[in-house]
Amino acid sequence: MNKHAINVSSCRSIARVYQAAAEVYADRPAFATASGPKREFQPISFAELYSQGLNLATGLIEMGLEQNSRVGLFSDNRLEWILANYGIQLAGAADVPRGSDVTEHDVRYILSHAGVEILFVENQVVLELVQKNRTHLPALKHIILMAPQALPTGSVLHIRDICEQGRLLRQRGDRRAEKRIAQTQGEDLMTLIYTSGTTGKPRGVMLTHANLLSQLRNLPVRLSVRDRILSILPVWHIFERTFEISAIYCGACTYYTDVRNLRQDMARVRPTFLASAPRLWEMIYQGIQSRMQKAGSLSRALFRAAVFSAARVKGSVRFLSFQNVDLEGRSPLDSGVRAVMALFAWCLFLLPYGLLNLLVLRRLRSATGGALRFSCSGGGALPMHVDEFFNNIGIPVLEGYGLTETAPIVAARRPGKIVIGTVGEVIDETELRLVDLSSGETVYDSREPGRGRGLKGEIHVRGPQVMKGYYADPEATRRVLNAEGWLNTGDLGLVTYNNCLKIVGRSKETIVLLGGENVEPVPVENRLLESPLIDQVMLVGQDRKYLSALIVINPAAFDGDGQGRNYAELAADEKVRQQIQAELRRLVNGASGFKTFERVVSFAILPRPFEAGDELTAKLSLRRHVIAEKYRDLIESL
Repeated sequence: MNKHAINVSSCRSIARVYQAAAEVYADRPAFATASGPKREFQPISFAELYSQGLNLATGLIEMGLEQNSRVGLFSDNRLEWILANYGIQLAGAADVPRGSDVTEHDVRYILSHAGVEILFVENQVVLELVQKNRTHLPALKHIILMAPQALPTGSVLHIRDICEQGRLLRQRGDRRAEKRIAQTQGEDLMTLIYTSGTTGKPRGVMLTHANLLSQLRNLPVRLSVRDRILSILPVWHIFERTFEISAIYCGACTYYTDVRNLRQDMARVRPTFLASAPRLWEMIYQGIQSRMQKAGSLSRALFRAAVFSAARVKGSVRFLSFQNVDLEGRSPLDSGVRAVMALFAWCLFLLPYGLLNLLVLRRLRSATGGALRFSCSGGGALPMHVDEFFNNIGIPVLEGYGLTETAPIVAARRPGKIVIGTVGEVIDETELRLVDLSSGETVYDSREPGRGRGLKGEIHVRGPQVMKGYYADPEATRRVLNAEGWLNTGDLGLVTYNNCLKIVGRSKETIVLLGGENVEPVPVENRLLESPLIDQVMLVGQDRKYLSALIVINPAAFDGDGQGRNYAELAADEKVRQQIQAELRRLVNGASGFKTFERVVSFAILPRPFEAGDELTAKLSLRRHVIAEKYRDLIESL
């Protein structure tokens, strides 16, 4: 931790953290955004950001913003987003965030349900969508444009004008914002995040200042003033947002980027930390593999040798340091034999690994800028082969687990203890228990760590990060949060013998076959995604004799066969079907640890990929009910 780090225990709210950061880190850069054709990053200091935030907060209060009101914030990652967030928090209100890709349904439902009176919108596109639905939003009084080039018309305001009004008021001695900061308490609502989820209508997750402050106390990694964070995930997602608040808390600088500019910004910023979704790592992995396939024979041979030797050396180190997945507990004899083998492999491959690390792996690491100390992956399961690849080549990926409802982190790997195939240890101040779905009995309780390791159950969590509830939806709250404070996550997991949590599926995703066999689709789907031919997949088979799969292929993987042909044309090609069939048999079989009823018997190749906002959530999770309904006839034919 920083020598002059903020004492989070003295902060009752996130607004207090913002205030303390301005005092402690003052002129150090807090955020940076790129502009112009050369994408030169322009930083803003902690002191300047806080000063502008106070101006905006004062302007909002002058507009009539009350303490604990809810303010809409529909925007993607940009400097004005964090400025708007500062203004809302310093005014003692709660934000209701969403991206600029917000749908018409979300505009109507979220703004009405949350009772939003003031709304920030990123640009003209979002503004027009809101204005189109204005008659359905009787509570909405003010709309504020954020993009610098946007020109407000009519009753629409601009963020710079409100900041200027607040600045003039503060020049005359207005200190209402400071009073709001002093009045804000830990149990006050800080943010109201509507989750699109994989089923049902959006629900407003109520997260308090205390929820987020607990995350700052217990984050598994510590940033410092020397760190450079590259921000690519949507800032309104709580995963990304928690790390941004952590960066403010630790005095690190956050650089905003996007998928289109990620590669050049990696080289320009040389980030030391990156929070990302599994899909990003899959894309980087596939890009590396694709480049190697097109490289010369010598380059391919060196690449394979480097990856092979790295896997042997790093795998040996993980076993010898008790950092491999242990589901059953090691027997002394087996451990002794495997330790000798691991030590032998380490000695045998250490020298070639050292040479190939300098010749090959160092160049691979430069794809992320060459300075990455670690990355956190969350929002979904990281495929095992991708996980192993990056950790083996020297890019530590600290996979974590959590939900929007837990602000979000429940468990995470830590530097020095990266157990691949798990999401790490449960963080401090957090209790976890696993409940058997059949009997309802607790099979594991973190308060009794010696019992129940290796047993699967539904994950229930209790701790200071657990949400207050779903906004204006007590029935939905009661379904997941009991009177004792235990949150039912709906996920299935087990705790290994080295005390790491392993996610094995979703209780709500469980497919029950006609014969009564329960199948967790995620492990099978993750296995199929290891194929370079398969880009997306969803298993189906509820109340049927066998499993089937809906598959989206990767056209680029079919070499000459895929040139110039679209998804639909490839889907109709019998040769492509035969290749996919062979992949299903190769990947999911008894030798790879799958039971007979877990094998995929039939499949369909879809004519188009799953897309965010339709078949996928904003976090790129499968919206299974949407996909099942859209392809209902196709599924029936399987």
